[in-house]
Amino acid sequence: MPQPLRIDVVSLFPAMFDAITQQGVSGRAIERALFELQCWNPREQTDDAYRRVDDRPFGGGPGMVMLAQPLASTLDRVAAAQHAALGAAAPVIYLSPRGRPLDQARICALAQMPALTLLCGRYEGIDERLLASRVHEEVAVGDFVVSGGELPAMMLIDAVVRWLPGALNDAHSALQDSFAQGLLDCPHYTRPELWNGMEVPEVLLGGHHQRIHRWRREQALESTLRRRPDLITLARARGQLDAQDERFLAALVQQVNS
Repeated sequence: MPQPLRIDVVSLFPAMFDAITQQGVSGRAIERALFELQCWNPREQTDDAYRRVDDRPFGGGPGMVMLAQPLASTLDRVAAAQHAALGAAAPVIYLSPRGRPLDQARICALAQMPALTLLCGRYEGIDERLLASRVHEEVAVGDFVVSGGELPAMMLIDAVVRWLPGALNDAHSALQDSFAQGLLDCPHYTRPELWNGMEVPEVLLGGHHQRIHRWRREQALESTLRRRPDLITLARARGQLDAQDERFLAALVQQVNS
C-alpha cells in the first residue's frame, strides 16, 4: 500500500481542522489512510506563563506580530518528526496574501509530494526573519485577506486530497473539474428534465456519448472565453486546444463581433 501523504500544519487554532479530518472527501480520505494530518500549536513551544506567541511591531502601527522563536521551535519539532517517519523534512509553505496565487498545476504537483508543512499566520503576520529563514514558498488563495492562514490551508488540503488516488469514488471526477484541462468546467444537469420552466439540453438526453463529449467541450470553451479569456490564451500556449476547438472559438468570436 502506498505511503499516505503526510500533512503537518502549524496553527494557533488546530481544532479548525476538524472540518477537514471529519467531513466530506477529505474525511473519507483520512478513513482510507490516503493522507494523515497532524496539527502543531506554537503555544506549546513558549516558555512564559502567558504562552505568548505575539508582540507589538517595531516601528509602531496597529495589531500584533507573531514571534519568530515559538514558530521556529515548532517547525524544528515538525522537521524532526518528518525525518523520523520519512527520512527527510518537507518544504514549509506559508499561506499568505502576498504569496504566489495557488493554481491547479501547483495543486497537482503538491499532491505528488510525500509530505507538506503548512504554516498558518495570524494577527498582522509573522516576524519576517522567521519567513526569510524557514519558509520555502508562500502561496495565496486569492486577492483578499482573511483572519488567518487556517481557512486557506484547508482549501489547499482539500484541493490536494482530491488528486490522491482513491480519494474520489469516481477517479474521473477530478479530471473534469474546472482548470484540470486548462478550461472552466461545463454546465451540469440532473433530474427532473423540466424544472421551473427550464429544460435539460436535448443532447444530454440522447445517449450519444461522442456528441455529449463534444457538447461539453464546447460549453467549457464558451464559458472560459466569456468568463476567463486569459485561460484560453494559456491553454493555447500549452497546446491544450486542437483544431476543432480553435474553429469553435473563432466562430464564437465572430458571433460576438457581428
